[in-house]
Amino acid sequence: MFINFTNHRSELWSIEQREAAEKYGEITDIAFPAVDPSFGSETIFRLAEKYAEMICSYKPDAVLVQGEMTLCYAVVSILISKGINAVCATTERVTSTYLGQNGETVKKSEFSFVRFRSYG
Repeated sequence: MFINFTNHRSELWSIEQREAAEKYGEITDIAFPAVDPSFGSETIFRLAEKYAEMICSYKPDAVLVQGEMTLCYAVVSILISKGINAVCATTERVTSTYLGQNGETVKKSEFSFVRFRSYG
């Protein structure tokens, strides 16, 4: 099983990213929570424990963890300590800048999935 613990539902992924995830098994989405910037480290750690426990209950082969940095770090640390493969998605970014209809500068970025990379 492959857990997608991000804010990006797997149904919106490219074919390449879905195929790479499916090599680990069925994809299950668990939405990454909004993290209040006023949260302290203890609150982040408790939140990480809660989500890591939920993720571990699925007995995943790999977990894609991407979102707010401190919560990612805490969740990844817990997963690795339990022997679970935590990964991130690597992408190639192509950016273009042009003038919009009203003379404003518009910057557009497109991301193409390349591979999953292990945190551990």
